[in-house]
Amino acid sequence: MTENIAKLKEWVDGSDNIVFFGGAGVSTESNIPDFRSVDGLYNQEYDYPPETILSHTFFMRNPEEFYRFYKNKMLILDAKPNAAHLKLAELEAKGKLKAVVTQNIDGLHQAAGSKVVYELHGSVHRNYCMKCHKFFGPEYMAEAEGVPKCDACGGMIKPDVVLYEEGLDNDVISGAVNAISRADVLIIGGTSLVVYPAAGLIDYYRGSKLVLINKSTTPRDGIANLIINDSIGKVFSEL
Repeated sequence: MTENIAKLKEWVDGSDNIVFFGGAGVSTESNIPDFRSVDGLYNQEYDYPPETILSHTFFMRNPEEFYRFYKNKMLILDAKPNAAHLKLAELEAKGKLKAVVTQNIDGLHQAAGSKVVYELHGSVHRNYCMKCHKFFGPEYMAEAEGVPKCDACGGMIKPDVVLYEEGLDNDVISGAVNAISRADVLIIGGTSLVVYPAAGLIDYYRGSKLVLINKSTTPRDGIANLIINDSIGKVFSEL
């Protein structure tokens, strides 16, 4: 165990008010692709950058192409929680972790057993008809051909995910801010901290045990009390 991981373990062992803030790097270890990583396959398959496809305007104007991307890159239903998800659920069950704040939409924290999860960008597990508001699960979306339509009224179904140009849910933001502002230890993992307004939530932290776990550096390294540049799953499996 490295000196930094030993320090993290000491802080975790000594606290009963931990909050975890996580990004795409938490899920990539469960083989869920980070849609921002534009690889060769991506360039061959799509005519638009992901930020364009995942905008409200694009969804309304070109739902066929939106859903082609969404089903291929974001609706990953066979993924399993990894060591990070499982450790966080364990810490919550022990009364040490008070909340998970996540930018991910895959539901893996809940699948691992976490109960208090603030999903900043929504979830692929919730989908609603834009006309009659009927609820649909992710399997219905995955099995639908082309643009998923409501089986009750024929309206187009929209995933309960926050697209570019859309605002975050006020209740989710309020819960996340409250948890972060009260935390003794704030652990940030698997995020480059460049996506706002989500990244700005860490400014509400008032403690002195801010931990950054990420494979690469982030713009907020200068304010961290402990930095571990490694795989989030590897780090958590050593706690």
